[in-house]
Amino acid sequence: MSKSWHNFWYASFDPAGFITVDKPPVALWFMVICVKIFGLHGWSIVLSSVLFGIGSVYLIYKMVKPTFGPLTARIAAFFMTITPIVVADSRTNNMDATLVFFLLLAGWVLQRAVRKRRGWLVLVSFALVGVAFNIKMLQAYMVLPAMYLYYSVASRQNWKRVLTQTVLATLALAVVSLSWPLAVDSTSKSTHPYIGSSSTNSVLNLAFGYNGTQRLFGQTTGTGGTFSGMGTKASGKTKTGAPTGGTKQGGMKKPAGGAPTGQAKPTSGMKKGTTNGGKPSGKSLSSMPRTTKGRPTGMKGGAGQGGNGIFNVGTAGVTRLFQTALRRQISWFLPLALFGMVAAYLAAYDRKKKWWQTNRKQQDVLYWAGWLIPVGAFFSVANFFHPYYTIMLAPPLAVLAALAITSGLKKATSKRDDKRARWLRYLLFMGLGTTACLQSYYVWAYYPWLSLVILILTAVALVMMTLIPAKERLFLTLGVGFLCLAPGFWALTPTISGESAAVPTTGLGTGTVNTQLIKYLKQHNDKSTTYLFATTDSNTAAPYIIKTGQAVMTIGGYNGTDNAISLKKFKQLVKDGKVKYFYISSHTNNNALVKWVKKYGTKVSASAYGGTSSQTKGVGAMGSTNATLYRLSASK
Repeated sequence: MSKSWHNFWYASFDPAGFITVDKPPVALWFMVICVKIFGLHGWSIVLSSVLFGIGSVYLIYKMVKPTFGPLTARIAAFFMTITPIVVADSRTNNMDATLVFFLLLAGWVLQRAVRKRRGWLVLVSFALVGVAFNIKMLQAYMVLPAMYLYYSVASRQNWKRVLTQTVLATLALAVVSLSWPLAVDSTSKSTHPYIGSSSTNSVLNLAFGYNGTQRLFGQTTGTGGTFSGMGTKASGKTKTGAPTGGTKQGGMKKPAGGAPTGQAKPTSGMKKGTTNGGKPSGKSLSSMPRTTKGRPTGMKGGAGQGGNGIFNVGTAGVTRLFQTALRRQISWFLPLALFGMVAAYLAAYDRKKKWWQTNRKQQDVLYWAGWLIPVGAFFSVANFFHPYYTIMLAPPLAVLAALAITSGLKKATSKRDDKRARWLRYLLFMGLGTTACLQSYYVWAYYPWLSLVILILTAVALVMMTLIPAKERLFLTLGVGFLCLAPGFWALTPTISGESAAVPTTGLGTGTVNTQLIKYLKQHNDKSTTYLFATTDSNTAAPYIIKTGQAVMTIGGYNGTDNAISLKKFKQLVKDGKVKYFYISSHTNNNALVKWVKKYGTKVSASAYGGTSSQTKGVGAMGSTNATLYRLSASK
């Protein structure tokens, strides 16, 4: 994308502009700006995500402080900071950290619109959600129930004014959302790269198909199948901590197939044998101590990291967020947040008003609840998403968990309020106790001693709060601190392992490219060759584009299942000498083009391009025993 304005505008995956990334370009534009300023490096690609991740913490504080005070705001910002998936996401060039920032910015602007009675700010807030749509498409709309609910109950305008502003805001949302998709789809398909992961070479098809309804109901384009672990019953039985994620490539979101446990994708912009941050790649660096079998030290049963592939999200149902695949990424404070949602609304209840008349605090609670409940429900039933998408739950979880703590400190101002104060204290104790039990359960497989520390010390803190009321704030602080130990450690693991993963989790990862293959192809291609080689999926191509700066044709997009080029056109490229080599991996979709390559191409001996050397098998493993390089003949 940094090579030309054409590639920049269309979010081209490769320098030749053959196919696009499978997402809109806005988040990538920020990455390109950083690359143009600082050059192409692993850190410059992820710099914008880091900044947006930090910005989200600041926006949490700005949104909470005016209503609930600085203490609640600081606790909420801190909880956001130590949510593991927030840290893991913000270290990568995925779009999600940028997406969450813009959604929080939209919510902050909406708050100001309500409090200042500025109708134009309502339009701006919904327009920002439209910008977010051009970051990650329909995922941005997951906050709309919260925004519509909040504006309808918090606005101090008459109902006609509220209705008018809501309609205008929705129009602003639609205009900004569709601006880039319609601009691209209105141009001739021959003038822009193939829209990756779409079935009709259309952005709108991508938005409402692959990145829309298929996320809920399951993948139906391409092969028509599903990936390992994609919301199936089998995946719910896995004993994994998280899917293995490799190191991310510029412009890529997800691997085309699950890498073997403990292996990863090559790092963008890095020299062979390094990861983001310069860690040596001679061996995989774990997020925690491991045995030779890949099991964390102290683990009593089950597998370690790895899992059933990059779409391992557990079994659909009300307990999914508490299951192995997702819980250690997002659900550390989920019980506390659920109790906080009730406690904060109860604490703000005004007996002088009718039950339907809400005050400012209740309205803000409804906003965060309106964010948490629909998004949580989606992830509980959806079939097709990555674990790192759950970063969408981090803001409401952080705020509501903070509210549970400060609401429990509310003192009775009269005898009439004494009963409510007791109930708030009960809710706080139940929230802290339940959270301690679940956290202990989460970490037992890794560190049983840490489970006991969390349980015992949290219980002691709660008892001391009861026995010594004068020191309750001190003991409450200690209790909350004990509950921050495990999520805080999990949040550090991507930094400890020096990882910037393709599928961000608290997982493993290092990787390399086959430099002997690059040398072989450069020797046997000539100046008339446009593509270093052709292959089926973007994850195989990505490290070689980054390493060489040359174009690699990906006929199947990131999944390997797109039909981005016809066999007739591909034959013409071969005849013209534009493509001379084709790489077929073990997970290649066996379509007509691949069958033609297998039938008429000439296999290159693996020893000629380093195939006998120790290489990572699977995605991006040029030279593995599961892959074949073919020389294509212009005469066929």
